[in-house]
Amino acid sequence: MAKKAKKVKTAKGAELRIVNPDAAGIDIADGIMQVCVPTDRTKDNNRAFGAYTSDLHAISEWLRECGIKTVAMESTGVYWIPLFCRLQDDGLDVVLTNARDVKNITERKTDESDAEWLMLLHQYGLLKASFQPHNDAKRMRTLTRHRDTLSREASSIVLHMQKAMQQMNIKLTLVLFDITGKSGIRIIEAILAGERDPKKLAELADIQCKTPKEEITKALEGNWEEDLMFVLRQNYDTFKHFCAQLDRCDTELEKLMENYRTEVAETGRPSYSPTKKRRNYHKRKRKRTVGFDVERKAYDMWGVNVFEIPGISHLTALELMSELGHYFTRKSLSTKQFCSWCNIAPNTKISGGKRISSHVPHRRNKVGLIFRSVASSLANAKNQLGNFYRRIRSRVGGKAAVIATPWWQTRRLIIRKK
Repeated sequence: MAKKAKKVKTAKGAELRIVNPDAAGIDIADGIMQVCVPTDRTKDNNRAFGAYTSDLHAISEWLRECGIKTVAMESTGVYWIPLFCRLQDDGLDVVLTNARDVKNITERKTDESDAEWLMLLHQYGLLKASFQPHNDAKRMRTLTRHRDTLSREASSIVLHMQKAMQQMNIKLTLVLFDITGKSGIRIIEAILAGERDPKKLAELADIQCKTPKEEITKALEGNWEEDLMFVLRQNYDTFKHFCAQLDRCDTELEKLMENYRTEVAETGRPSYSPTKKRRNYHKRKRKRTVGFDVERKAYDMWGVNVFEIPGISHLTALELMSELGHYFTRKSLSTKQFCSWCNIAPNTKISGGKRISSHVPHRRNKVGLIFRSVASSLANAKNQLGNFYRRIRSRVGGKAAVIATPWWQTRRLIIRKK
């Protein structure tokens, strides 16, 4: 593992010591990989390589010939991912750093100078490594983010279905909470099958539907124009396709999690007992939710039941599992350090003994966004976290409450793990 910066005292004062002598720097681009190694390793120490797979193998082989053990690179788009994985698989310690941390350090902007500065900063341990999960955890993150994209696409298609029905003056959205529920799907499929009688369509509504059948009948009186029916049919078929894709994605995720569970299994762990939230899950199961037991998988990964934290749902637990992996609490993180990494902690700035700013930094962190969404859902919760959220909101507003509440959630997660 790459070492951090070390300061030593000399006769001339404090100086930095080289802690990573076998370090290299790589400037990432779409078609060119600029690689720089120390000058004592080879004559042509700053070389440009291509971005094809054969070039990535050539980079790895050249670095090993030069005796390089650790490499620093910037996180440029998604161009860094193939080279990052290639170097990791070949046994090199790769430090992925945020381009923001080094953009004002370099001199004249060229690929050669960027690679050389990355190498120099990494030799002195001045670069912070970005968190990157490994192996199956990274694959889980890819599939989970893809699942989120599919879910968003399906939701946008539902809006197009609603628009087509509104143009036909079919007010199904006024009498049903969700047109993709059991009653809505039955009625839409009957309409697409050729049924036009409002009374017969209203009879398809579920018995638990609270809206009277007479009102549903009025809402289903419309003009059945052929062009709008064609649009409705196309959008409904697309919606069903996305639902099928979500089911396949859940199946693949479950396979990956089962493999991951065998890798991280621990002995001496307390027996698993589902929470009340999990025991009642089958009674109130919603559509397009996760198609497997997320609570069991999360317990196998972390050894604690995160569903004991108020506000954690099956989707948020799945996202946290894919973003964090199983070993994030083994990095000796305190609650403050973890909240700072999640970007849910104020960035207090003090100058001249006075606090000049305490705003949260403007940067996106996927885990922090998950905790913020969970905190927002606690606005009306009747529990300790809900009371805490409302108390902070009454004092300093909703934005501050959304930032303050995740601190309690992450504190429970980290303390229970340790």
